[in-house]
Parts: sequence; C-alpha cells; structure tokens
Amino acid sequence: MHFTPSHFGLCVRALAPSLRFWCDGLGFAVAERFAVGDEFGGALEVEGRVECVSQFIRKDALAIELLCYASPGVIGAASARRNQVGLTHFSLYVDDVGAAAQHLVACGGKLLPATHAENDAVELLFVEDPDGVRVELMRNKSAA
Repeated sequence: MHFTPSHFGLCVRALAPSLRFWCDGLGFAVAERFAVGDEFGGALEVEGRVECVSQFIRKDALAIELLCYASPGVIGAASARRNQVGLTHFSLYVDDVGAAAQHLVACGGKLLPATHAENDAVELLFVEDPDGVRVELMRNKSAA
C-alpha cells in the first residue's frame, strides 16, 4: 500500500487575515480555490446548510487548505497547549527567531512571549495565526 501526502486543512474565520499571515508572513502562495456546498456536508461532518470556500496555499511540496465557512459558521478554538489531542502546532526552522516572530506579528500574528525557550541545541518561540493556530519558530543552533 502506498500513501502520498496531499495537504492538511485549517478552518479559518476569515480568508483575508489568514492569507496575509500564511502568504505574506510565511511565504505560501495562493493556489486553487473551490466553492464547497451541501454535497460535501457529510464528508466535512458539518450539519445544516454548507457554504464554504476551500482556498489552497502552497510552499514547495507542502499544501494547506484554508476552509472558511459562511454557513454554518465557525466554532471552537485552536489548541493552546501541546498536550491537547489533535494538531497542536506547525513548525518552521528560521535563522533568527526574534526577527521571524516580529515579521509574523506585522502580518497579523500574535507573539506568545511566555513560549520562548532555548538550550544549547535549539531556540524556539511560538506565534499564533489570526485564528490562534500555533506556529513554532525554531532555530537549530548546531546548524549555525
């Protein structure tokens, strides 16, 4: 059996701020866009009338599907802890953790200063996207 990675999905409250963060901030490019309706309600595990935009963004071989629901709307909150079941964060290597974090804040992200940590091998800091999804900025000190 062979599995080929396709993408992962993020439910977002609004496309414009998410595209600013993920594309302007992290360098993803806007790709395919689809209108999603009731025909996919069961597959999406969403009750009621479904009206959704599926906006793909891509960077190298990685694809993210941003799902923005006009109906039935968006519920819940992103994981705020790394010991919560499910997707907890998205991680990227950077050359300068502080500069990368400030760039993402300028693109609509929120700095989480209490998450800054480092030892002899690695430095890391978390920023959240406009919907609270955690993005880990990590500098590998041994690669410097």
